Amino acid sequence: MEVREARAPPPFWAGGPAPGQIYIPRGPAAAAERGAAGEGPVTRVLPLLRSPMVTGTSVLGVKFDGGVVIAADTLGSYGSLARFRNLSRLLKVNDSTMLGASGDYADFQYLKQVIDQMVIDEELLGDGHSYSPKAIHSWLTRVMYNRRSKINPLWNTVVIGGFYNGESFLGYVDMLGVAYEAPTLATGYGAYLAQPLMREALEKKPILTKEEARDLIERCMKILYYRDARSFNRYELAIATEKGVEVEGPLTLEANWDIAHLVSGFE
Repeated sequence: MEVREARAPPPFWAGGPAPGQIYIPRGPAAAAERGAAGEGPVTRVLPLLRSPMVTGTSVLGVKFDGGVVIAADTLGSYGSLARFRNLSRLLKVNDSTMLGASGDYADFQYLKQVIDQMVIDEELLGDGHSYSPKAIHSWLTRVMYNRRSKINPLWNTVVIGGFYNGESFLGYVDMLGVAYEAPTLATGYGAYLAQPLMREALEKKPILTKEEARDLIERCMKILYYRDARSFNRYELAIATEKGVEVEGPLTLEANWDIAHLVSGFE
């Protein structure tokens, strides 16, 4: 008959808190993270909610009869410093789709890199299909919401425009994944200054010609240059029609500051 040694039961508070000491849990998962020794605090590093460094301001977009026009200036602001004055914030995705982004420029460069590779992969299939503006808009909603859910958002607001299968498309996606379509769109400070002007123009005339839409965008860009401290008088313009997508610029706005001395309180 086998005789086994009697083992004393463990103390009642074994592995538990001791008076006057910091309690460190010793569960299986915690022990695995602390290593075989089972000592040391449990640490988990979450992605930092980073703030944007170099940023771009407003992107404007308007539908017209037979296409879409979007515009963005070329200034990259480092905080309140007008640091970079020749940054392109518009992207021609393919012959039917274009987009512009405000917010962090580094995040826009990352998005541009990913989209460019997607377009290359799509073209290599050789099946005659290409990404439509609505497809890019839908894809961006998932990307933005996914990154937001990881508490590591892409700090951008994106305007997607294009002309596909005889229809104009203009859509909006922000860093939280909020998305919608509209005949006029504006991001950044333009949402407060330019959007009311564009909506007023469409209330008076719901269907604009290409020239009228372009003049409206240029007028709004000039107002933003006067009123938005983070805007610039050099900008790019992208127009999508059935003929394809054309990006123009940088263009220069003619500004007149003769009345500046009449403004009081800001000397």
